Amino acid sequence: MPDLIISASAPEAGFSIVAAITTDLVREAQRRHALSPTATAAVGRLTTGAALLAASLKGKERLSLQIAGDGPLRGIVADAWLIDEERVGARGYAKVPDADLPLNERGKFDVAGAVGEGSLQVTKSFEIGQPYVGVVPLYSGEVAEDIAAYLVNSEQIPSVVALGVLADPAGVKAAGGVIAQLLPGADDRAVAALEERALNMPPITKLINEGSDAHALLHALAGGVELRSHRTIDVQFSCRCTREKVESALLGLGADELHKMARERTETEATCEFCKKMYVFTSDEVNDLASRLKKA
Repeated sequence: MPDLIISASAPEAGFSIVAAITTDLVREAQRRHALSPTATAAVGRLTTGAALLAASLKGKERLSLQIAGDGPLRGIVADAWLIDEERVGARGYAKVPDADLPLNERGKFDVAGAVGEGSLQVTKSFEIGQPYVGVVPLYSGEVAEDIAAYLVNSEQIPSVVALGVLADPAGVKAAGGVIAQLLPGADDRAVAALEERALNMPPITKLINEGSDAHALLHALAGGVELRSHRTIDVQFSCRCTREKVESALLGLGADELHKMARERTETEATCEFCKKMYVFTSDEVNDLASRLKKA
């Protein structure tokens, strides 16, 4: 089943909804970072949430979700953006990728324990102007509930968020999610009905593992409400790193530090935190960067 995001709305019922299958996306993040099962669940949920929220972005806007916690993961980060009108790119990582915990008392991944207490920061970068940054305390550490809490507290949009990752040491079996948000003018009965359906619907990963696609996830949460389809977008693991961006980061070290690096080693390696791609600079190239600073 290909990774896909589908958005729709139910004006009469007062909500919009977006659903995604992200199994391949999460599988690629797990592979690149050698994530433990618990870390896979945490990073997968956050990256799926970022991809779902990115479905409403326009042009060169970009969304970043960062959870800082005192649990063994120390923190998780996910970015998502529109590659073009038909594709969303997303990426994510954990600061301690091999951190793992036993299953919780419900037999589920203990994502809350791995995350700990902390905060969720949401950053929206626009093509023009300063980015918008919102920070809220973590509600539960389970990621889906934390994103829902952010949406209602920082953006005043009552929302229902369901995210799931089914994984084991052998790999990722299923991943995806759905977010429903109240439309302006909707009353409290609309969110109550959504919350009731979210409580009664089967787990996201169970639905996907049994063959449900993104359309089925939409209707699982929407129930019998008539939906008006909006967009269908492919979602894929992608990274925005380039050699030029790494050069800019190295330039930030200053000319003296760059010359010191060039003297002490024949090659300098820099690895992207998101995709683990390694960029190698020879001592001559590092000296050239230092010379560029002196000429500026």
